Amino acid sequence: MQHTTTPEPADRLSSGDIARTLLWMVVVAGALANMAASFGGADTWVHLVCGAITVLCAGTLVVRNLRGRR
Repeated sequence: MQHTTTPEPADRLSSGDIARTLLWMVVVAGALANMAASFGGADTWVHLVCGAITVLCAGTLVVRNLRGRR
């Protein structure tokens, strides 16, 4: 009986899985940063940057999901 440390191909993370996870992390971080900026009374440009990053990442997630259905 051989013991291998290499995971089976089905157990490996693909680059798509990693990208999706990172995009979700950025969406959540952007939303939290925007909320913190609201409570902290930050300038408008801070809200705009946080919102733009959140919208871009969320839009990328939607596009990736729609393309994956084809």
